[in-house]
Amino acid sequence: MYRQLRIAVVIPAFNEEAAIADAVSSVPSFVDRVIVVDDASRDNTSACARDADSEVVVVRHASNRGVGAAIVSGYRDALVTGADVVVVMAGDGQMDPQDLPALLDPIALGHADYVKGNRFAHRELFLQMPPIRVLGNTLLSLATKVTSGYGHVFDSQCGYTAVRTETLAKLDLDQVFPRYGYPNDMLAHLHGVDARVVDVPVRPIYGPSWKSGVKWHTAVYPVGFVLLKSWLTRVRNERKSRPAAGTTATAAAFSPGIEQESVPKEQASGQ
Repeated sequence: MYRQLRIAVVIPAFNEEAAIADAVSSVPSFVDRVIVVDDASRDNTSACARDADSEVVVVRHASNRGVGAAIVSGYRDALVTGADVVVVMAGDGQMDPQDLPALLDPIALGHADYVKGNRFAHRELFLQMPPIRVLGNTLLSLATKVTSGYGHVFDSQCGYTAVRTETLAKLDLDQVFPRYGYPNDMLAHLHGVDARVVDVPVRPIYGPSWKSGVKWHTAVYPVGFVLLKSWLTRVRNERKSRPAAGTTATAAAFSPGIEQESVPKEQASGQ
């Protein structure tokens, strides 16, 4: 536990047999449940995860469904097993476990519902992140500011996140985009339930042999689609949440000088 909160860590993985054992072993001891979601890997990812920790929970997809779908599978496990907060960490070791308390503290202190890492706020960004990634993440982050409704957040592609399970329970997880572009879409869904989102600095980690599996020609179209979809989702949700014209109860609640009579809970519920 961390500050009286039960913590689950979800590790989505695809063909990560070389790195998954280190990723699992690096999870801090205060974490209550580690869930590795093997997204139909063609190697020994699942076996390597189990060898690293006999208590790790391994969920395996029968077919490859995408990183977003893998994270959602981990979220569903955490929701039914009593976690208070769910963290997402990568299976390739690109997230520093020492940053985990920084993600959890805003939630533990009641300041946030969803906390995401911001590598751009860390002093090592330009020493670690390849220039092409800096450019791509900057452009996507600026676009996501508009589509998600969270103008104060940055580094939208950073997958190092923590979320209250109470907030997750409000989302329709079936509607979250399942593949590349998931973090952009997730922010728009969070905006639809008025979740409080906070950025915290996290250390960027890119080893000397790092090579991205994402190609520009395969990313531009789907992410553009996701951003448009997310923006439309946010606009639709905002319209639904607006009070209907002429609703006197809502008008009274926000009108100065109008006193609201306190009604006992039993009377209000008809008991």
